[in-house]
Amino acid sequence: MPSIVIAQGGGPTAVINQTLCGAILAARRHDPSLQILGARYGVRGLTADNVVDLTAVPEADLHRLGNTPNSALGSTRDKPDPDTCSDILAALDRLDARAFVYIGGNDTAGTLELLRQQSSGPCHFVHAPKTIDNDLMENDHVPGFISAAAFVANALVSIDLDFRAMPGIHVAIVMGRHAGFLTAAAAGWQQSPDDAPHLIYTPEQPFSIPRFLDEVDAVYARLGRCIVSMSEGVQDEMGRPLTEALAGGAVERDAHGNLQLTGGDLGMEIQKALKSRFRKARARVDTLGYLPRGYIGVIDETDRKEAFAAGEFAAQSALTGSGSVVLHYDGDRIEPRLVPLERVAGKTRHMPDDFFAGSSAVSAEGRGYFRRLLPTRPDIFLPFV
Repeated sequence: MPSIVIAQGGGPTAVINQTLCGAILAARRHDPSLQILGARYGVRGLTADNVVDLTAVPEADLHRLGNTPNSALGSTRDKPDPDTCSDILAALDRLDARAFVYIGGNDTAGTLELLRQQSSGPCHFVHAPKTIDNDLMENDHVPGFISAAAFVANALVSIDLDFRAMPGIHVAIVMGRHAGFLTAAAAGWQQSPDDAPHLIYTPEQPFSIPRFLDEVDAVYARLGRCIVSMSEGVQDEMGRPLTEALAGGAVERDAHGNLQLTGGDLGMEIQKALKSRFRKARARVDTLGYLPRGYIGVIDETDRKEAFAAGEFAAQSALTGSGSVVLHYDGDRIEPRLVPLERVAGKTRHMPDDFFAGSSAVSAEGRGYFRRLLPTRPDIFLPFV
């Protein structure tokens, strides 16, 4: 029986299962003769014929699935080489696959482009977008980002209220390897220069600890507190991730060559630097880690709907051709479009230069972008202190 195969790659998000749900339901509507198969653990499971039949899953269960954050099929960061690509294509041939929809980020798109180039069969390859980093080319923003950004914005507002009551310095280390969208997102809720985050450090702007300490000092002297949002992927003046520089080369990388940034080394180093400069201040560094990317308590409704629509469009597109689904903004609304895979595969979208106001602040244009995407800021009573 001909099939459409769906898989998930990279890190889970709050809404990646909405994309899976949308793709399943769209495939059912557009070609009821297709068997719908899910590959467990991405292409790794596919080559082992580790698949689950999704054809007859009740629609009510699919909607429960969509509202559940994680990657329901399991995931992988494997990077296929030419031999592995041959194994993947053979597995798709065994399943009589007419389409392979792979939900993930730029590395996932890169895998699909390799498969498309090597394939000589009838199978189409479609990338459905997903990442909290918001770093996919051609997209206004990416499913998964808004929910994660809402988590970060809520966290920093909450920290700011805490530190208004008990003054001090707080640094939140936020996920973001090459792009600082998530780290900077909380700027969309700033209503005055006194609102957190007071300083923002992203991979796009060179970072130095001495300058960081001086900037913290200036804010702390003015307000009696300083709340900082810092990307885990901040880079030194030489363009090296600070985590790598601090580790002296003893670092771990995944199959795609990406530096593993979740060990907390950056946070510990920043904590030491703050303690040495501000001996009497209340100073704390927290690494938010994986928590923002799939937090069940903060799933944005717009994010849900856009992720579902991206999955629907991916499955529809996969029945006629290959490509990468992107979310396009026309100045009024968001709509999914299909672009060639090579325009997204393996590429990284960075925050635009005009989103920055110096090395540690977001411009009015950047704040406007995040404000457009974030939910409404909580209505907060301004404290007496």
